[in-house]
Amino acid sequence: MGGNGSVKAAMVEAAPCAAMVLVEGSIIGLTIMASTAMARGMSPFVFVVYTNILGSILLLPYCFFYQRERSEDAVFTLKFMVRVFLLGLIGITIAQNLAFVGLSYSSPIVACGMANQIPAFSFILGIILRTIKFDWKRSGSQARVIGTLISFAGAISVTLYRGPTIRSHSSPSLSAAPPRLFVFLAPHENWVLGCLLFAASSFTLAIWNILQVGTVKMCSNVMKIISFYSLFGTMQSAVVALFFEKNPSAWRLELNFELLVIVLTAIFSSLIRTKVLIWCTRWKGPYFVPAFKPFGIPYASTFGCLLFADTFHIGSMIGAFLCGMGYYTVLWGEIKENEAQRLDDSRNGSSTAEKVPLLHDKDSGEV
Repeated sequence: MGGNGSVKAAMVEAAPCAAMVLVEGSIIGLTIMASTAMARGMSPFVFVVYTNILGSILLLPYCFFYQRERSEDAVFTLKFMVRVFLLGLIGITIAQNLAFVGLSYSSPIVACGMANQIPAFSFILGIILRTIKFDWKRSGSQARVIGTLISFAGAISVTLYRGPTIRSHSSPSLSAAPPRLFVFLAPHENWVLGCLLFAASSFTLAIWNILQVGTVKMCSNVMKIISFYSLFGTMQSAVVALFFEKNPSAWRLELNFELLVIVLTAIFSSLIRTKVLIWCTRWKGPYFVPAFKPFGIPYASTFGCLLFADTFHIGSMIGAFLCGMGYYTVLWGEIKENEAQRLDDSRNGSSTAEKVPLLHDKDSGEV
């Protein structure tokens, strides 16, 4: 009995880790599928609109029916609606459009690398807005500065140095190879532009993270906040897409691969991933989910090396890994800083509200 109990306890402890590994793997898989859909001619603006329309429909019940708020929750007030409107504008309309347009010019490995810039951008914004207490004497502050520099070095490396491909284009076996089912590198690539768009998306999501902390304090029901800002973001994205895509054929849907990607992306992003992230955060704490974010880099690198070796560049992989190292360094420094802050608060008899994002981005450059 004791042995069975220990095995069961180990499985329960391992479940959140397994869930996050599967989530990050699914994100990369769907990102590659989205890259393929856009390589086949689908507009990234239309893709954002359709995935969010379906996602908003799936989330609509949370707006009005599920999980009643506590008496102090301020829902359906002007201040709350303005906040979720801004969350939709920043997190969906701006960030997602920048990310998917960037994907149409580059590749999923860039999405992985640039998504890991968010903690560095958040740290810089925190210093500018004076929401972070910076002390050079503390190891946490030092780690966050070093991690930020490593992250930016990785981003610059991804942008400016691609290096040789894993396998040469001139290989005889490649010339006779049939067309691929999936596309990793955009056929009409503009690598620098794609990297800059992804960086802009990550910076936007850093702003989004700051805004959502105050929103969670107004409404404890995270799913309800997500459903509202998804609805606003969908409407705003539709306006943007109508401005950029005036060709009616760009909006036509058929029973094909592109529709499959839209449906899978919407279901995964709006329901599956959101539920898993909230569950893991409540079960394992606020730093558990962010710790798995760089896992997308080895996933993308493995897929790139094995399946897309003639279009996957060694320099891109090295730069993305540098971004991941910077991410973990900044995250470690943030943990140390929060521990020191809690210790100071306990000595002073006060408490500090948790500033780790609870509404994890709907994905930062990925699906």
